[in-house]
Amino acid sequence: MCGIVGYIGKRDVAPLLLEGLQRLEYRGYDSAGIVITGKPGAGKAAALRMVKAKGRVRDLEAKVPKRFAGTTGIAHTRWATHGSPSDANAHPHMDADNRVAVVHNGIVDNAAELRVKLEADGVAFLSETDTEVLTHLVARSQAPTLEEKVRQALQLVEGTYGIAVMHADFPDRIVVARNGSPVVLGIGEKEMFVASDVAALVSHTRQVVTLGDGEMATIKADDFRTYTTEGSLTSATPTLVEWEAESYDMGGHDTYMHKEISEQAEAVDRVLRGRIDDRFSTVHLGGLNLDAREARGVRRIKILGCGTSYHAGMIGAQMIEEIARIPADAEPASEFRYRDPVVDPDTLYVAVSQSGETYDVLAAVQELKRKGARVLGVVNVVGSAIARETDGGLYVHAGPEVCVVSTKCFTNTVVAFALLALHLGRIRDLSVADGKRIIEGLRRLPAQIDEILRDEERIAELAASYAQAKSMMFIGRVRGYPVAREASLKLKEVSYIHAEAYPASELKHGPLALIEPAMPTVAIVPDDDLLEKNRAAMEEIKARAGRILAVGHREQPKADHSIVVPKNETELDPILLGIPLQLLAYHTALSLGRDIDKPRNLAKSVTVE
Repeated sequence: MCGIVGYIGKRDVAPLLLEGLQRLEYRGYDSAGIVITGKPGAGKAAALRMVKAKGRVRDLEAKVPKRFAGTTGIAHTRWATHGSPSDANAHPHMDADNRVAVVHNGIVDNAAELRVKLEADGVAFLSETDTEVLTHLVARSQAPTLEEKVRQALQLVEGTYGIAVMHADFPDRIVVARNGSPVVLGIGEKEMFVASDVAALVSHTRQVVTLGDGEMATIKADDFRTYTTEGSLTSATPTLVEWEAESYDMGGHDTYMHKEISEQAEAVDRVLRGRIDDRFSTVHLGGLNLDAREARGVRRIKILGCGTSYHAGMIGAQMIEEIARIPADAEPASEFRYRDPVVDPDTLYVAVSQSGETYDVLAAVQELKRKGARVLGVVNVVGSAIARETDGGLYVHAGPEVCVVSTKCFTNTVVAFALLALHLGRIRDLSVADGKRIIEGLRRLPAQIDEILRDEERIAELAASYAQAKSMMFIGRVRGYPVAREASLKLKEVSYIHAEAYPASELKHGPLALIEPAMPTVAIVPDDDLLEKNRAAMEEIKARAGRILAVGHREQPKADHSIVVPKNETELDPILLGIPLQLLAYHTALSLGRDIDKPRNLAKSVTVE
């Protein structure tokens, strides 16, 4: 969601901040703003200057005056929660004297209560946002240092935040804090950066410090220090970001989504690299921190995720049951943590998040840890909050994913679950022969993905022929059902066509009433032991004049159109079946002229409830 960028050093700050905001546009936003301060002149105090604009970063850039020089500043892209998108509601927010500026990701839960108290004390608010409350709390503090002013303000606040604060009386520093929303420091040469995502930093430095919840930091041009919100110093060691700045470029593609779909063969090869153990027909997953005895003691696995990560978890649960023979299921993390779940000591919990910062997943992890559960993380970002909070886990190594809708990270996450299933299976009762069979299937995946991608032109033609549909049905059985769920989500996310996914076995129990010529159905039809059952479902649809696009391992005679994908091992087939449906969603959206990389109302990293 919202993006934060900050800089303090010797360089002209406005261009740096605008560049950083552009790097964060993929997170989803509706307005943007920037505030800077220059060095105080002779006899003059430093002054804060601010520009804000509803719309895109380019709209903000057009409003920035030519004479807008300074060496310290913070900037923000906002995704509306409190108050509609507008210039007034855009961040940063300043106090009445224009001495304090705050940018904020997250939600202040008690903002309404604090606002009433501040208004009773004569404070005039200029926006509808919860963030402006923070600004006035900092400005009204009588503490002697900026750090203490921010600490006092945060003691009054309930909710989530990632903030950066500037004060005209303390022009040599920026103070930042985190609770539930990411804050990353970038360590430069006599200059310092801050951001909500390393994407804004990597073109300037790859040395970063990621703050933990309840942690604050002060950055100066030549120094930084970290400490808790209670004031105790913490030790922070910079780490090296593995991704280069070029990883965030489009690389000759028209959209990030297209680039990321096309990168999947390479990404899958990367998640497999160095992990396969041919000698014992298994895989090395040292980051799990789960020895063989502990693994054999696991009686059930519960996978938690949201959106696409939840669908990856559904496929992962099926793989674990089939390959490792451990009961497993997936559940939306956003529901799990509110239903007062029974936490079983023999259950292994797996939290899935592309960013590693998804708030609903992180909150579920924290609740599980509070109840003594063992939790693993499956994430794409090293050092992210979920990676730090869990007992161990798997990095999926998909590389940066910029488009709001996930493609290559979804695929890599499912492959990571295949590795986990194989690892657990070989510890338990999976034979050497079956282990070898799964490994051979995993090794075939990159070439088979390339084969699917070579059929893009035909898939684009099919997408154009279905693009005028007002609604679409997606169906599949067992392994095909979560593929249908994810394909339905992709289509609605990026094309805005209404889509529903059902188990094919459920057609007769209600959804069949929707079938008509104007309601196309995408049927996931792999060559497995349910092939004839799936064909029977297609017969039911054709008997009611429904159009069918079948995705499977051969042409389907009852379908109007078929997309054929290469056959792999049955347990791994869902990985390949989903890829042409990513292309179908992409080209449907392209033919409808959608903003593919930044779909309306959506954000990449959802760090609020």
